[in-house]
Amino acid sequence: MKFVFPMPHMMELKALTQPWEFSVTGADQAVMAQRAEELGYDMLAVPEHFVVPHAHIELSGPHYFHSIVAQAYLAGATRSIPVNSCVTLLPLQHPVIMAKALATADWMSAGRIMCTFGVGWDEEEFTILGVPFHERGRMADEYLAAIIELWTSEAPSFHGKYVSFDNVAFAPKPVQKPHPPIWIGGDADAQLKRAARFASGWMPFLTQPEEFPAKIDIIKSQPTYNGGTFEVCYGLGTSLVGEGHVLIDDPTQRPGMTAPEIIDRLGRFAELGVTMSSVPIPPVDDVNAYLDYAQWVIEEIKPKVP
Repeated sequence: MKFVFPMPHMMELKALTQPWEFSVTGADQAVMAQRAEELGYDMLAVPEHFVVPHAHIELSGPHYFHSIVAQAYLAGATRSIPVNSCVTLLPLQHPVIMAKALATADWMSAGRIMCTFGVGWDEEEFTILGVPFHERGRMADEYLAAIIELWTSEAPSFHGKYVSFDNVAFAPKPVQKPHPPIWIGGDADAQLKRAARFASGWMPFLTQPEEFPAKIDIIKSQPTYNGGTFEVCYGLGTSLVGEGHVLIDDPTQRPGMTAPEIIDRLGRFAELGVTMSSVPIPPVDDVNAYLDYAQWVIEEIKPKVP
C-alpha cells in the first residue's frame, strides 16, 4: 500500500478541516511537503475549485487552489515526491492551456507531476464560467485526447467539436513518457470507461469500498484498457464526506482509530483493490503535532499493510 500525505488547509471542508488548519500558510505547506518527502510518503495531492456558490459555502468552504499552480509550487519545494491533483476540473479549462501547464510543471520538476481529472459536480460553477454542464463528459473525452496528442506527437493535430488545432508545435514535452500519469476521479460508469481509455489510475469518491472490485472489473473489461499497472486511490476517511460535502458518520473510517484498527481497515482496502490510501489525522493543536502523527503513520502503520 502506498500512502498519500494529507496536506492541511488544502480546503476548508466542514466535515474534515480542523480549526488550527486555518492558520496554515503556503510557506507552511512547503515545509510540510518537504517533511512528507523525508518521511517516505508516496504522493501529495491538491483539490480544485474556482468559485464556490454561496449555497455551498457552509459545507464546502471557500478555500480551494488552482490545482496545477499549487502542484508546481509543491514540486518546487521538494525533490522526489510525485504531486497529483484530486481532482482537476477538466471541462472548465481549455485543453491546450491545460496541456501546457502540466507539461511545464512536469518538465521543471524533472518528471513528478500527475493529474487526476474529474468532470465536476457543481452546475452553478459551470454556469458562472460559461461552460455547458450537461456536455462536460463529452468535453472531457475530447479534451483528454487533445492533451495526449499535444504531449506525445511531434506534429500535433486534432479536430473535434470543442477543440481543433493543426500545423502547430508544442514544447517542452513532458519529461515522463509517454506522458505524465493520468488518473480519473469519480464514480459513474462514464468515468470508469474514461479511466479505461485514458488513465492509469482511478480515484473513487462516493463509491463504497465493497463495490470496488465490481467497478475495477468494469474498468479492466473495457476494450480500451491497455492492461498496464493500474492504481486505485481511496483515502481512509473518504466515506466521512458525502455528496455535496455533507458530513457522514462512519465509525469504520473515523480519525483516531488504534493502530490495529487502521491496519485492519487498510488491509481490507488492499483486498478490495486499493493500492494507495491516506490516514486521517485525529484532532491535534498545531503543525508539529500533525507531523508527529504523520510520522507515526509511516513508522507504525505503513510497514504492516500489504
